[in-house]
Amino acid sequence: MYFKSFFNQPLAQMSYLVGCQRTGEAIIIDPLRDLTPYIETAESENLAIKYVTETHIHADFASGLRETVSRLGAKAYVSGLGGDDWQYKEVEAERLSEGDVIEVGNVKLKVIHTPGHTPESISFLLTDNQSDIPMGLFTGDFIFAGDVGRPDLLETAAGIKNSTEIGAKEMFRSLKKTDELPDYIQIWPGHGAGSACGKSLGAVPMTTLGYERINNWAFQYADEAAFITALTSEQPEPPHYFKEMKRINRDGVAPYSEEKVMPLSALTDDMTIDLRTKEVFAENESKGINVPYNKKFLSFAGWYLDYTQPLQLIGNFEDVQQAADELKMIGFDNVAGYLPGNKVEGKAYNQIEAEDFKVLDKSELNILDVRTQKEWDAGHFDQAVHLHFGKLLTEEIPFNKEEEIYVHCQSGVRSAIAMSILENQGYTNTINIKGGYAAAK
Repeated sequence: MYFKSFFNQPLAQMSYLVGCQRTGEAIIIDPLRDLTPYIETAESENLAIKYVTETHIHADFASGLRETVSRLGAKAYVSGLGGDDWQYKEVEAERLSEGDVIEVGNVKLKVIHTPGHTPESISFLLTDNQSDIPMGLFTGDFIFAGDVGRPDLLETAAGIKNSTEIGAKEMFRSLKKTDELPDYIQIWPGHGAGSACGKSLGAVPMTTLGYERINNWAFQYADEAAFITALTSEQPEPPHYFKEMKRINRDGVAPYSEEKVMPLSALTDDMTIDLRTKEVFAENESKGINVPYNKKFLSFAGWYLDYTQPLQLIGNFEDVQQAADELKMIGFDNVAGYLPGNKVEGKAYNQIEAEDFKVLDKSELNILDVRTQKEWDAGHFDQAVHLHFGKLLTEEIPFNKEEEIYVHCQSGVRSAIAMSILENQGYTNTINIKGGYAAAK
């Protein structure tokens, strides 16, 4: 048997290639749209990608399942569980049920229905025919290292009312189904640390069921009600693009393209994201939303994308191409062009040092805290108003546009994003607190 895992850092996403070296067949599990890594690996091992499957309809990235079928001629296997609303469309695939087995030469993948994160979620128990003993479990967004999949995305991101508690109850029952499996079973999860599909994911790429039974918080609850309370509390806010991913992955996405983004002579009125660092942007504002291109780019940019409208970027050629490629990983292909950063001619926005802010009489100040709910709950200025940085385009900002507003996040990155949005929406007297709450509290 051949086994290889692939980790995509911007998405904190794991996918897998499993092959039978005797027959030369291979299967991809939970692929991204860019099939290049899987093809290169398969060819280096003299394997042909004959099959493709995934654990569930993903909410955080655009699946490469259809791409594998159309480009490589692979046979697809998808979950046939979860009800009519959770059936894959526009793809020829075999629908899987509890107990079904996918055979890849001498390798077998047995289907276990593990709903909770989503109703159709399945896991695959892997056995090599050289042994009757199962080796491990591909869990997708069911069991992670240190966590389990959140059940609330269908409600918070996709707007399906009352689905959170139903999902939490299903997750509790799914965990009980693993009782019959031995401790030595390896766990190959769909995500690692950095994913918004859970609240405390570990950074290790794999774990074992026995280790998780001892150390994973979710396995410590015998009472269903207590488990539901723990699972549904303190989950991170899901970026707005998650709603689009459910639709795209269920209904289908356009073929993946490696076309480069070309420069523009000038920006239009279309939405613009400025990829330059917050320090550069602070001294030379553009009309774009300042989401610097770094390892957190997708998790920040995903709050502001409109999948029905084109997008422009500001930055250097390399950053633009890499950012556009990452946007394709979440199904956004409509980058119309970019403006080189050296062509921006803007002014600096107002900032205040944390030490200078500390001595101000805060009782008379307008303070906008753009951190997460968890950060806010852990401590905040008494006079502050809380509005998550990702919601500044969709929710009412509780200040007049002429008022003086002090803006902060935890350390200064997200407040720079907030400053760019506020300035572009006509708030003329905003002041960024350098260093954020950590420096100014």
